[in-house]
Amino acid sequence: MANSPQARKRARQAEGRRQHNAGFRSMFRTFIKKVIAAVDAGDKAGAEAAYKTAVVVIDKTTSKGLIHRNKAARHKSRLNARIRAMS
Repeated sequence: MANSPQARKRARQAEGRRQHNAGFRSMFRTFIKKVIAAVDAGDKAGAEAAYKTAVVVIDKTTSKGLIHRNKAARHKSRLNARIRAMS
């Protein structure tokens, strides 16, 4: 447990950041699952629309430092490849 006032404050800040990041991470995963669900359902137009919104969310999580830019690029590339394989 934090003993100094500074350490207690840092613990409070870290908890707030953890909860904020958890929400962002959950949203990131949800939007990826929406694209995959549309691809699995065979809905190409829906998959493309879901992909466009997912790219915005993926880029936002990258800009906030939640995921590495290479991981973001990998996710976008794999999702796009799944959509292209539908046709």
